[in-house]
Amino acid sequence: MSAPTVSTEILRTLHRLHRQLTDLRERLARGPKQIAAAESNLAARQSLLEKAKAEEKAFRMHLDAKQLQLKTSEARIGEFQIKRNAAQSNREYQTFTEQIGAAEMANSVLEDEILEAMEKAQEYKDKIAQAEAELAAARQKLDEIRAKVAEQEPRLTADMTRLEAELKRAEEDLPPEIRDPYRRVVKHLGEDALAPLENQYCGGCNQQITLNVYSQIMMNQPAFCKTCGRLLYQKEGK
Repeated sequence: MSAPTVSTEILRTLHRLHRQLTDLRERLARGPKQIAAAESNLAARQSLLEKAKAEEKAFRMHLDAKQLQLKTSEARIGEFQIKRNAAQSNREYQTFTEQIGAAEMANSVLEDEILEAMEKAQEYKDKIAQAEAELAAARQKLDEIRAKVAEQEPRLTADMTRLEAELKRAEEDLPPEIRDPYRRVVKHLGEDALAPLENQYCGGCNQQITLNVYSQIMMNQPAFCKTCGRLLYQKEGK
């Protein structure tokens, strides 16, 4: 009984279809991953905005507390001045004068701190504005990715369906004797189930094939690489 034969063109077609299908599957899988990454980025930007707002609120509360402290101190100075004006003795007068002086000195320091804080408050506002702009950009990017994926998915799915049908037809041209070994290696290696011959070396694992295997390939007989198991075929142009 003569050995089965299979045309090189069929093997090249099978390899091409497997690679094209792998590319389509990867592109289909890439869409949800891109959406997930964009959603993660959006959530991170939202978190940064909330953090910036919380920091600004805490800073504003700190500034308000200082301003209230200054207002309270100024009211106390007013009370000291009234009491000093009503003092019954020089000693009492001097005591209130010292208290007023100490309070005014403390207020001077507090006023400087408040002025510095008010200038810094703009930094917090700018940080919030930047976070809001980045959040808006992230939201727009997510919308664009979702729209692109929604547009591409039907086309990619249709291309996959078409190529899967082509692959099935091409596989029917394989000799029955090698269909099972072929399916096993496809299950194991996917698009790498086939490999071209590169100067008597397997194009998949780069190992030199035996003369017997080389002869089989030259006679269009199905031959698998003894090292990696790939179904070998003559490289185009050879």
